[in-house]
Amino acid sequence: MGNEATNGVGNPHSADARRRGGKKAHRAAAAVPDSGGGGEAGVNGAMGDGGDGGEWWSRRPEWCSAAGVAGILRRHPLAVLFGCGLLMFMGVEYTIPMVPPAAPPLDLGFSATAALHAGIAAHPWLNSLLAALNTVFVAMQAVYILWAILAEGRPRAAVAALMMFTCRGALGCATQLPLPSEFLGSGMDFPVGNVSFFLFFSGHVAGAVIAAEDMRRAERRGLARLYDALNLLQGIRLLACRGHYTIDLAVGVGAGLLFDMLAGRYLDDKNVDCGAVPGSHCRSCHKALFSQ
Repeated sequence: MGNEATNGVGNPHSADARRRGGKKAHRAAAAVPDSGGGGEAGVNGAMGDGGDGGEWWSRRPEWCSAAGVAGILRRHPLAVLFGCGLLMFMGVEYTIPMVPPAAPPLDLGFSATAALHAGIAAHPWLNSLLAALNTVFVAMQAVYILWAILAEGRPRAAVAALMMFTCRGALGCATQLPLPSEFLGSGMDFPVGNVSFFLFFSGHVAGAVIAAEDMRRAERRGLARLYDALNLLQGIRLLACRGHYTIDLAVGVGAGLLFDMLAGRYLDDKNVDCGAVPGSHCRSCHKALFSQ
């Protein structure tokens, strides 16, 4: 009995203490490197010896290796292209002189469509025909967006169009660009006459982008491709008739995509806030709020 008490067999506290002590010793031993070299490196690192360059190189990020760079080029060519574009335009920005205040705006789109502009200017009937066809295309966009919300219960395109035209009006009031001197107006155009209108950005282009994006969500891919092609022709016609600057058209494409995305987020948030049952509406086409 005395031996048991001495050895700690009969004392649970002594046994617990030995177990805890064993664990602490095990952890401390695990922290000690097997070889003296590893321990020496750890001591040098702790003393701020500067670290070994070879050790850092062995733990370098994947993209620092030749294989990593090749993988980036293979998997992300578009990102690499934009990176090269950034470097190029950082140099170009400081080499192209500014347009003098008395000179007309410089637009490469106008230069590219100079021959088409001359042909349309020489044939007024062609100008009116193209304007009428463009107005029909704008009406097609409006009819489709209204059909999507009223007949199919998909409000996303309508919400995006409301956001887009409201912000376009605010930007048009904030900055009014001069009407190009070579502008070819037509009574068949929309808005009629274009006597006073907002150039930045193109609502014609942005509306077509919103409609086409909605068509893709509704699996109407053929119709979406048709709208994309008509939107491209519309952009060429607007440049040739000097109805918009090139930047108006480019920002119109971006605005259409942006407001379509914002409308989707808005409807998603509303669905969450109203406690909609999962699966009660289609997230891809946003049958929300109206079907609850």
